[in-house]
Amino acid sequence: MHVVFRTLIVSLAALWCGSAVWAAEDLKKVVIVAGKPSHPKRMHEFNAGSQLLARCLKDSPLVKVEVVLNGWPQDESVFDGAAAIVFYMDGGGRHELVLENGRRLKLAEEWTRNGVGIGCMHYGVEVVADQAGGEFRKWIGGYYENMFSCNPIWEPQFSDFPDHPITRGVKPFQIKDEWYFNMRFVEDLPGNAAAMAGDVKFQPILVATPSEAVRNGPYVYPKGPYTHIQANAGRSEAMMWTVERKDGGRGLGFTGGHFHDNWGNENFRKVVLNGIVWLAKAEVPAHGIESHVSDSDLDANLDPKGK
Repeated sequence: MHVVFRTLIVSLAALWCGSAVWAAEDLKKVVIVAGKPSHPKRMHEFNAGSQLLARCLKDSPLVKVEVVLNGWPQDESVFDGAAAIVFYMDGGGRHELVLENGRRLKLAEEWTRNGVGIGCMHYGVEVVADQAGGEFRKWIGGYYENMFSCNPIWEPQFSDFPDHPITRGVKPFQIKDEWYFNMRFVEDLPGNAAAMAGDVKFQPILVATPSEAVRNGPYVYPKGPYTHIQANAGRSEAMMWTVERKDGGRGLGFTGGHFHDNWGNENFRKVVLNGIVWLAKAEVPAHGIESHVSDSDLDANLDPKGK
């Protein structure tokens, strides 16, 4: 009798351990590449922000997150097996993805052909048009173009959300950030409504209408106003969006993330956490990704920038 009981316990233990191993291996791998320090303290805190997002997803049964600090990894094997790669960093002509004479762009193109999702946040959505504009339109659905897009610091009200996994559990919120808008979207879409662009499904996630004062500027740089931005008075603008390609690939753009302390806002944080999970092709829970962030969490891992 004892032998039978002992055998049953061992079998159940083996089954449980096997299931645990299977579950761990089944998690979707996400790599967040955090950019080098820039801007004053509590702004562009890419390293701290990326680690905070990873901590919020640490206990998720959906994804496992690896964070690369201070720019491009020395060991690119960190990308092996990734379901999604997110870039939260400075962009423009020195964007990490455009360096090495196009080698990294070719690598990213290979990722997307293999179904890896690509996401870019805040300054990371900006590239120079003739360096990577076409690639960004294809991979994430659009990009920030200097003197075409604009970057005012303002406080949009996000009150209406599409029926999409990324918006699960997200409640209306209003928050001040350097929200870029008027992006160079795929096929020159205005970006404020869902659309098919060839075989690409474009879906705005966070949409709001800038006031006339916001359109008039000042923008962070150059200060504006720009006539073409003013000409679209009354038009709503997308500040977070997704694309799904016919080959199954996914892309995500998010223009907020300038002020580090905004990660303390539950809905601001949740829509991004949901977005990361969706990008990796994991199932976003019905109420979204639940997480809690304290003041000490926000103070952790800040770059040494002085006051």
